[in-house]
Amino acid sequence: MAVFGLFGGKAGEGDAAIEAAALRSDRFRQVREGDWTRLEAIVRRMEAGRTRKLSDDDVLALPALYRTVASSLSVARETSLDAATLAYLEGLVQRAWFQVYGPRVTLWGWLRRFFGGEWSRAVRAIWPELSVSLLLMVAGAVVGWLLVASDPDWYFSLVPGDFLDVRVPGASREVLRGTLFDGAKQDGLSIFATYLFSHNAGIAILCFALGFAFGVPPLLMLIQNTATLGAMLWLFHSQGLTVEFVGWLSIHGTTELLAILLAGGAGLHVGRSMAFPGKRSLLEAAAEAGQRAAVVMAGVVLMLVCAGLLEGLGRQLIEVTAARYAIGYGMLTFWLLYFFAFRRNPQGSEAA
Repeated sequence: MAVFGLFGGKAGEGDAAIEAAALRSDRFRQVREGDWTRLEAIVRRMEAGRTRKLSDDDVLALPALYRTVASSLSVARETSLDAATLAYLEGLVQRAWFQVYGPRVTLWGWLRRFFGGEWSRAVRAIWPELSVSLLLMVAGAVVGWLLVASDPDWYFSLVPGDFLDVRVPGASREVLRGTLFDGAKQDGLSIFATYLFSHNAGIAILCFALGFAFGVPPLLMLIQNTATLGAMLWLFHSQGLTVEFVGWLSIHGTTELLAILLAGGAGLHVGRSMAFPGKRSLLEAAAEAGQRAAVVMAGVVLMLVCAGLLEGLGRQLIEVTAARYAIGYGMLTFWLLYFFAFRRNPQGSEAA
């Protein structure tokens, strides 16, 4: 009996502890349940896409309610309240966090905003730097042509080794023409397209990334890259293949060179903003220019992907010069119309 009484006493104490914990949990919930219910109702409406139907009071109260419920969750964890209350609070806090601090734009929404005017506005906003970049690219091509015309040995300094196959000074017209029109008989088109994409993507990214050095490296890279183009133009011109070479290059080159132009302009924009911040602090000027340039660079990557596809498929498989010109300059017209004629502004204000 004594043993039974002893165990009975312990069982009674355990039941009392359980009842006390349950009572404490109920009181904790009763005191705060109003805030939990209100927050849950607001979150449910936002999840259903009915944010505009929320009252001003609910919108203003949302951050405070979120902090209150997060605090309740912290207390509940420390005091070991019942599992059901903990699970409810954890779920509510996670849902509320997403509505208060989570991303406001879906991937589809970002793409619609990006192509619906944000990219074109960013490009128009850096037009002074684009003008400078264009002048430098033209100057680089002219310098490359003149250097090789004066001394053909310059060709081997200006043209990367990957292009030094049969396309060298002294090559016959037939050999050079074969490099322009025998693409359909060659293997490894995808490999070459991958190389070209990697090469030009690297140039574009470096032009942008080195812009922080007050824009000097992008200037040099633009000149160096188009000096190569000038040297190759001279080579094919010397054998009377200028029209054919430009057509061969245009089918992907108009998109590719425009992408490099945009990357160079973006890098110069960052460098100019840091060199001449005006009334803004250096960090403010760099941050503002960097955000705008980053939008431009996101589009540059897409343009380089497009150029890589044209290189790997279109240029190698289409061997009619007129068709090459039509595709290349059709793409150039499309890009220019998008950047400078497409003026849709869903946010109602043009970027400065």
